[in-house]
Amino acid sequence: MHRLQLAVCLTWCCIVWHQVSFCQEVAPSQRPPNIILLVADDLGVNFASYGNASLPMPHLDGLASQGVRFRHAFCTTASCSPSRSVILSGLYSHSTGQYGLEHSYHHQQSFATLKTLPVRLSEGGYETVRIGKYHVAPESTYRFDHFLRGDARNPVAMANEVGKFIQDKKDQPWFLYFCTVDPHRSGAEKPNKNLTPDPFGNRPQGYPGVKPFRVSPQDVQVPAFLPDNDITRAELVEYYESCRRFDDGIGQLRNVLAREGVADNTIIMVTSDNGIAFPGAKTTLYDPGMQVPLIVYDPREKSRSSNPQRGGPAQQQGVVHPAMISHVDLTPTILELAQVDYKGDEFQGRSFAKILFSPDEKDWGDEKWSKVYGAHNLHEITMYYPMRAVRSERYKLIWNIAYQLPFPFASDLWAASTWQAIYRQGEDAKYGFRSVKQYVQRPQFELYDLQKDPDERVNLASDTEYADLLEELKNELKEFQSRTKDPWILKWNRE
Repeated sequence: MHRLQLAVCLTWCCIVWHQVSFCQEVAPSQRPPNIILLVADDLGVNFASYGNASLPMPHLDGLASQGVRFRHAFCTTASCSPSRSVILSGLYSHSTGQYGLEHSYHHQQSFATLKTLPVRLSEGGYETVRIGKYHVAPESTYRFDHFLRGDARNPVAMANEVGKFIQDKKDQPWFLYFCTVDPHRSGAEKPNKNLTPDPFGNRPQGYPGVKPFRVSPQDVQVPAFLPDNDITRAELVEYYESCRRFDDGIGQLRNVLAREGVADNTIIMVTSDNGIAFPGAKTTLYDPGMQVPLIVYDPREKSRSSNPQRGGPAQQQGVVHPAMISHVDLTPTILELAQVDYKGDEFQGRSFAKILFSPDEKDWGDEKWSKVYGAHNLHEITMYYPMRAVRSERYKLIWNIAYQLPFPFASDLWAASTWQAIYRQGEDAKYGFRSVKQYVQRPQFELYDLQKDPDERVNLASDTEYADLLEELKNELKEFQSRTKDPWILKWNRE
């Protein structure tokens, strides 16, 4: 009898111990973090955190002041669908197969065999959910567990829909892919006869929950690659308003996280699919098209030590990070932050999680974060114009593979009043610092010294003083193409 009582007692103790251990394992403080990836549409580095005081973005600037802002973050291709395939796979677009736009007759799709970020996270125990712009295919390859409906031109309304979702998702970590259409152009395809500014989705009556924002044309900051005239400034006014709508969505999303009690365990990452939606940026491999914002806010860092290189006050004051980061690095980084295992050779990018709060290069060990690559193939199906680029901190080489062809225009960029106003003046008219002719008909190679020439004005490719550097960078491109199994590597020896 005593033995039976002892056995029952031991069994009961084991059950109680198991229950206590299970509770400890799933305690909120020990759970993997929730992760939000916000992707704007055509948001360049042209707001306050990146030096443009004429476009304050209070909520995005606030994230930057509390988290990590990367000064040198880049997309791999300044085109919507290909770029998003890179973000969600950790592979360049020539490896995803998403060579161009997914929608309508463009009909570009990724390889069905890819194992993408949402699929990996779902298998790793995360609830995955998307809202807003998707723009990749097939859906079975980029599969999310949940899809929320919402007006992608009203990020505030999108944030409220997210609130309804996470109310019932507090016992399991979740990944949210939050993608707006702002600040993309409104989509006009025909040349603008009256040279009126594109509305960028703005409406006279505004959007529910979104604060109105209007800046005077004389107060906008015109980027160096654009012509500074009344027509350009009028379009920038509209662009600014659409940018601020995205910012309001960030503010409301943070309110929702706080209200639902999950803010302290939710990492927020913000980027854009490519740079600003003006000719000379989007669909090019010039810096205004390639450079994107990247801001990472991890509230868990507040509990770290006071060492500025490890979090603490540095996290609260904001970290400005010098590493050169590429969109191809996002998937492995998010998987590492989510504690989901993967093999390093599965991706063409690499995780920057270990250096996230270490802006001093001395803390990076043997890792070098001083080079990125660009790989563009087409945008719309009619826009075949493959380009490859290698960019270090100082130099950039662009290889215009189809340089014999005139540079093709995205339909909405062709219709832009900013472009049409200059184009109608003839091929010698100046669009920014390039003539219309120079913009449309490009050389085979473009080499820039970004230290001396940050706006990429002076092409050094034919300068004999830079002949050795040109060959060195060509070889780097070839090595990159070989390593990533780029089909366009054949063009070095053909045509």
